[in-house]
Amino acid sequence: MVYRVCKVFEVESGHMLSKHPDRCRFPHGHTRRIEVVVAAPSLDQNDMVCDFKALKVAIAEFIDTFDHAMAINSADKARPALEAIGDRLVVFENTDPTTEVLAKHIYEYVKARISSGQTFEDHTGISYRFPPGLKLERVRVGETSTTWAEYAES
Repeated sequence: MVYRVCKVFEVESGHMLSKHPDRCRFPHGHTRRIEVVVAAPSLDQNDMVCDFKALKVAIAEFIDTFDHAMAINSADKARPALEAIGDRLVVFENTDPTTEVLAKHIYEYVKARISSGQTFEDHTGISYRFPPGLKLERVRVGETSTTWAEYAES
């Protein structure tokens, strides 16, 4: 038996797909729904797979880097002009920031946070830790109300 829970984040994010042959190569944005699904074979001492707050505290700051930001390929010819955006520019090395790429990028970050064994503190000083045996199953990133991309390891 496996228990699963999902924490959802939403961000407004822009991107440009320099390899795309049509309009997607121009700056455009999406309301992105990011779903992080974790699982465990049993519940913890609080009868949970994982406290939703633990997920939020551990990864919300990273997810926020995409909110009201523009993601681009490092090789995009428009990069020099976009550098003025500063910390609201997310650059992917020689890779277009497709929804598939974003899903994998977020997956890798969350997986590292879960396996770190760290304690994460919220703004009130309460500490959270992921329970032993917690597994990241997948990250799904919605691009529009009718499209999404998902990344999971086999």
